[in-house]
Amino acid sequence: MKLLNMVLMCLLVAAMWLQDVDSKSMHVVSSRCCLNTLKNKIALRFIKCYKEIGPSCSYYPAVIFRLVKGRESCALTNTTWVQDYLKKVKPC
Repeated sequence: MKLLNMVLMCLLVAAMWLQDVDSKSMHVVSSRCCLNTLKNKIALRFIKCYKEIGPSCSYYPAVIFRLVKGRESCALTNTTWVQDYLKKVKPC
């Protein structure tokens, strides 16, 4: 009985570890790519900084704005208000 409990515990720990490793590796690309972009303008006072999207993301020409409360939002770089904000906001 003790052996069975030990084996089950080891399997549980291994499953939790693999899930943690898998979740970190699966979200790397999506966290740096924009799948959706803002449809409306954000007030400049809510934007803390911005990150440019790397060449591996070719969905949209976009940037990721980091907002004051820690959230991130994507915006198209070919819109006038985004181009204006990029001149006023510092990179992250």
